[in-house]
Amino acid sequence: MIYSYFAVHITLTKKSITKFMYKKILKEKLKEIDKIITLQYKNENHIGVLSGLSGIALFQFYYSKYLDVDKHSDMGAEILTTCIDRINDGYSYPTYCTGMAGMGWVLDHLKQEGFIDIDNDSLLQETDKYLYSTMVLDMKNEKYDFLHGGIGYAFYFLNRYRNTKSKELKDKYKKIILEFIASLNDLSLKDGENNLKWLSELNNDAKERAYNLSLAHGMSSIVGILTKLYQYDDFEANTRTMLIKSINYIMTFKNENEEAFCLFPSSISEKKEVNNLSRLAWCYGDLGIGIKLWQASKVLNDKKLANEAINILKHAAKRTTPEKSLVRDAGICHGSFGNAQIFFRLYKDTREEVFKEATDFWIQEGIKMAIHKDGYAGYKQWKGIHNIGWSNEIILLEGVAGIGLTIIDYLASFDSNWDECLLIS
Repeated sequence: MIYSYFAVHITLTKKSITKFMYKKILKEKLKEIDKIITLQYKNENHIGVLSGLSGIALFQFYYSKYLDVDKHSDMGAEILTTCIDRINDGYSYPTYCTGMAGMGWVLDHLKQEGFIDIDNDSLLQETDKYLYSTMVLDMKNEKYDFLHGGIGYAFYFLNRYRNTKSKELKDKYKKIILEFIASLNDLSLKDGENNLKWLSELNNDAKERAYNLSLAHGMSSIVGILTKLYQYDDFEANTRTMLIKSINYIMTFKNENEEAFCLFPSSISEKKEVNNLSRLAWCYGDLGIGIKLWQASKVLNDKKLANEAINILKHAAKRTTPEKSLVRDAGICHGSFGNAQIFFRLYKDTREEVFKEATDFWIQEGIKMAIHKDGYAGYKQWKGIHNIGWSNEIILLEGVAGIGLTIIDYLASFDSNWDECLLIS
């Protein structure tokens, strides 16, 4: 018994030392990320939340809160001022990922969380008409894509709807959102009596059309926006059927073999050819699909779906080898810190130890990936699919700003929901 006690004590002590070392490394990474952002942010051309300056500003505000030091929020405010100056100078790229809709989301989020005190009702309605007309055009062209199309604009307008202090503006945003819901319904295709699906252009060089199941560009983002909208009385009746039937369609492609490499394909072609290979990532595959099914199960109060989602995500947590995860870099989109952020969100939701272990694993993997001597804080993004190779990035989705935000979440004593910008929360 004495031997067993000391063996356990030594093991726990080693774990504590290891965790202390990791935390020390992560804190140093935050310092490096802050420094590189301060030096490089003016070289970023766009202003969006996922791929632009406003997402980089998010890191600065949350880093300031984490350290309880004002200078980082001052830098965040400076970055946001740069965004507004660029719009005043003629910047007009509209999308959520890269442009004005994403910046608007950030301003609303920061106001909602108490980081800034600004009259968004006055500031943002100047661009509403432009973003609305772009959303309408994209939906007419069957471009519902979350990052670059209709869903991204709808998400911006949802944030305006829930944050505006003006009844007149709230009514306006309600009308816009109901129009979006109707357009989304018009784009849907029946697949049997109880399933709905949406055809879209795949994000590849061939630009082929398929039924994309992913979170970044496909039907999981439809589940995501419908889940958000369903929680409001103004939209519940208009979204319920679409939400349930879109989930039904996705679930028809679940591989029931628990030994399978992955449980969901990335896409299904118009000829019903299934792309069975999907990596472990936010953007494509089981992890992004699973987190949206889990969140939908909560708003629908569907225990069967909740159990299905948790089993999918537990299966994903087992994919820890490079051969099974296909993870090559550290960023949020398809890298180790993105995996860590989703598993950490799941752990906070469920308190299931398997998700805490998965969080720790992917944080540690992320630390190991800081190997590039000419990288930002040692990190580079892999862009081999575009024949670019390794690239330095500071943006939230694929660069060090997103890595930094994930590290802050992991280390901080406070809860945050900045990851709602990715439909993770």
